[in-house]
Amino acid sequence: MKKTTFLVIGFFLLLQTETFSQALRQPLSASYLGLGAYSTQHQDVFSYLGNQASLAKIETAGVGVYGERRFMLNETSLYAASVAIPSKMGNFGVNMKYFGFKNYNENQLGLAYARSLGSKVDVGVQFNYYGYKVPSYNSASTVDFEIGLITHLTDKLNAGIHVYNPIGGKFSKTDEKLTAAYKLGMGYDASDKFFVGAEIVKEEDFPVNVNAGIQYRFMKQLFARAGISSATSASYAGVGLAWNNFRLDVSGSYHPQLGWSPGLLLIMNFGKKEKITNNDIK
Repeated sequence: MKKTTFLVIGFFLLLQTETFSQALRQPLSASYLGLGAYSTQHQDVFSYLGNQASLAKIETAGVGVYGERRFMLNETSLYAASVAIPSKMGNFGVNMKYFGFKNYNENQLGLAYARSLGSKVDVGVQFNYYGYKVPSYNSASTVDFEIGLITHLTDKLNAGIHVYNPIGGKFSKTDEKLTAAYKLGMGYDASDKFFVGAEIVKEEDFPVNVNAGIQYRFMKQLFARAGISSATSASYAGVGLAWNNFRLDVSGSYHPQLGWSPGLLLIMNFGKKEKITNNDIK
């Protein structure tokens, strides 16, 4: 156990070079959580973590929690929580993330805002307080921001851009700075049952990564998601079950060298929007 702990700490200390790549921002199932960012029919309270502009299409308030045991190790566990609140002034979001264990951990608090600029364009921004801690060695924090835009090319086709930390915020007490990341994304709502999406990600000092995924809804209460990330050749899949205003997902991802990372997600929505159909208008 001690050997594993030292290896984990050593791995993350190696990341503390001139640019610091957050483990928090790239959980193995990150694409699973943000898959609905470029959809208007398959999004949820976590979708805006992939692109804050998607928060503008949230119609009911909701809260969600997510946990992921990366590579089946307690020391690399990730926990996340997200809240979305629609309003007449635009939509607001609050999210929190924690990664690691007592001897090394990262934490982030994000505050997001999004609104629609007409029927074709949505924009969003998020400000983050991010920090990491290695007891008896080092701890530091910084403030950064991310911004996103989504355009609705048709009723079914959506595309967008997302920029993370474009000005390279530096940590307090050190000369380290967070890496910048840029994304181009696109999603196609083939129907209210099927969605396919993909994004190209370029993180500073890292190779280009492509995330792609699909979602299929078998019935109103049951759907499945699956996808892959090219940078690590890691694949993910999950099944979601909904009842009343609750939803429970069981997910998992697989890395060819490091193994499995199971995840569990729970979402609760407050209220349900009434949809008006042609049969209701007589």
